[in-house]
Amino acid sequence: MSRDDLSVAVVGGGIGGLAAAVSMLRAGVDVQVFEQAPALVEVGAGIQISPNASRLLHRWGLRGALDRTGVRPVAVHQRRWDDGRTLQRAPLGEAAEAAFGAPYYHFHRADLLKALADALPPERLHLGHRLAGFTDHGDRVELRFASGTTVSADVLVGADGIHSTVRGELFGPEKPRFTGCIAYRGLVPADRLGHLELEVLANNWMGPGGHFVHYFVAGGRLVNFVAINERETWTRESWTDRGEVADALAAFKGWHPQVGAIIGAVDETFIWALFDRAPLDHWSVGRVTLLGDACHVMLPFMAQGAAQSIEDGATLTACLVQRGGADVASALRRYEALRLPRATRLQEMSRVNKTRFHLPDGPAQQERDALLATRGDRSIEALDWLYSHDASLIDGNHAHP
Repeated sequence: MSRDDLSVAVVGGGIGGLAAAVSMLRAGVDVQVFEQAPALVEVGAGIQISPNASRLLHRWGLRGALDRTGVRPVAVHQRRWDDGRTLQRAPLGEAAEAAFGAPYYHFHRADLLKALADALPPERLHLGHRLAGFTDHGDRVELRFASGTTVSADVLVGADGIHSTVRGELFGPEKPRFTGCIAYRGLVPADRLGHLELEVLANNWMGPGGHFVHYFVAGGRLVNFVAINERETWTRESWTDRGEVADALAAFKGWHPQVGAIIGAVDETFIWALFDRAPLDHWSVGRVTLLGDACHVMLPFMAQGAAQSIEDGATLTACLVQRGGADVASALRRYEALRLPRATRLQEMSRVNKTRFHLPDGPAQQERDALLATRGDRSIEALDWLYSHDASLIDGNHAHP
């Protein structure tokens, strides 16, 4: 693998941006991360990292940090909303690790973010830098920050999330569409739920007009839940709006007692509206490209948003390092060509699951349940295409030493 003096500016210090920077740094690329927030702070929420992403994080030297805080669920358990009947129970844990060569983890987002940030030398992470604009001069990109600071780099990567400034500069304003779903989310100290004797699983309760997900995070000290409920209208798109626990309980009235017990044990809940976006036709223009939520926001019904942003970083690194005599713009177009179809497929699958998880009781629901029982969509065989993928392999060449 050749090392050169290529310089990359990553705008956005979330999971995708930091993962890309760790990947590039290990490959010998001169990378700097610029984050608008004055400190790296993640809101309290859980996150699922499947083997297609954990294999990359392990390769980048993060295994020890991940094992300290990550929880490894033994299975995914899909259940009926009212009586708790099992619709599908598919193995994760040791079976998944044996099949895919990497574990399936549950994390508190802050723990994963810290593990990534700790893998970067502090002088490469620049906080308090809000991007005001940029200019692609053909031979370099000039970034302008709100503070008046300017920076030049060979490549600009917009990893700045759903409200991406970089995407807006490249492609103009988006038109997100409210999906009709809102999510209550919360973290409950696990010791409050000891009487429920919860297994270490990825749990998904399916019911009419909603579903309820819960799993352990933070080394098993907390239980994370996400309660998705259909609602006709909404205006704001935010992770940090406070919700009312009483409203969440009311939305899931009549569901299995375990669902109500978990919601009722939380001190506070946040409410989050789910907006959908049409897939982009392109991610790259000249020396500028996008990564993660900036280019492929996913509804959280395949648990692949973070994993796909981590994959982006691995493939982008490989394309830049292995570009040979090609120019930077060609390398970025190759990255886009490799990543866009897979990300779009997962966006579409997540969109379909929104309907499938929320079927009202009746013939369609009964057909879905029968299919889950006979041809489980979460079996190791069904997910091989997703979890076996190694995003750092392009044309059979490995992107890392």
